Amino acid sequence: MAKSRLGIGKIKSRLNKAKALRKNMSDAEQKLWFYLRGKRFQHVKFKRQKTIGPYIVDFVAVKHKLIMELDGGQHANQIRYDEQRTQYLERLGFSVLRFWNNVCLEQIEAVLEKIARNLCH
Repeated sequence: MAKSRLGIGKIKSRLNKAKALRKNMSDAEQKLWFYLRGKRFQHVKFKRQKTIGPYIVDFVAVKHKLIMELDGGQHANQIRYDEQRTQYLERLGFSVLRFWNNVCLEQIEAVLEKIARNLCH
């Protein structure tokens, strides 16, 4: 019984963290979300800061099994963690696209084009 309470506590903690991340999006996340929200992009439903297993992903089109991650400079120091995370998500059947924040800010058209190509698969 104590284990189940602990599990529920972790789930609630992860959900609260996702909610906080939605309220405090980076500039790059805000820019991409402007194009993805409300089925604006190819009439596809995207969610932001969604929990999947033990992780919170930046953006996901669940129906298309496509995840988009925007990475800041901190990701240069956590390459192994990001690789393990991606492998876990791929085992669940998701494709994971990673974009550096500066690329999203400076080349949004290229980012959206890559997302569009991957939605077709």
